[in-house]
Amino acid sequence: MARLLVVEDDATIGGLLEPGLRAHGHEVRWVRSGQDALSAAASAEFDLVLLDLGLPDLDGVEVCRRLRAAQPGSVLVILTARREEMDVVVGLEAGADDYLTKPFRFAELLARIRAHLRRGAPAPSQEPALRVGELVVDTAARRVTLAGTEVMLRAKEFDLLARLAEEPGVAVSRERLMSDVWDENWFGSTKTLDVHMAAVRRRLSDAEHERGDGTTAPRITTLRGRGYRMEAG
Repeated sequence: MARLLVVEDDATIGGLLEPGLRAHGHEVRWVRSGQDALSAAASAEFDLVLLDLGLPDLDGVEVCRRLRAAQPGSVLVILTARREEMDVVVGLEAGADDYLTKPFRFAELLARIRAHLRRGAPAPSQEPALRVGELVVDTAARRVTLAGTEVMLRAKEFDLLARLAEEPGVAVSRERLMSDVWDENWFGSTKTLDVHMAAVRRRLSDAEHERGDGTTAPRITTLRGRGYRMEAG
């Protein structure tokens, strides 16, 4: 059983989600505003948060950012009627792990929840540390350093970087990355992969700039239509 926070102002949707999720064995707290969501997150830990972006009191993206800060270990899935790609990207960059656009099938939501909760926060490799140039990925401690400077990553960002670091110089397909980092039975959009990859690149670049001594991180090359490759050199 997982502890879920549902943030949804629509009484019809919330009234279906709460009993439906309870029927599948989850403990559910349903709130209808951004402020109530932040209050709930300040008083209890949740395994997963379902967040509607169209809230009546606060901007949903800002609530997403604040929930991520308050619940760094929780999975955050945004529910949105906004179909424009930029809106989805902004939500993911604000800290969400995944998204579903309305209307969605309850079966699909359940599958996404199971996938996220099943994955948890696993170490992608059995090796205690992966080294690619001056980048060190410590899978036991879940820490990444570049020539001794720590690179701060969210959970999925860490898993994604570690997966590429397992096979430097090898092309890893989008399907394999989604399977290994998210779930083998994943279905739906893979836009979340692109957003997380962009975040990993930014964080590596930030670490380079922080050092300011010419240290370079391994480059992650996009293979159009196929996947990604970490350049060992």
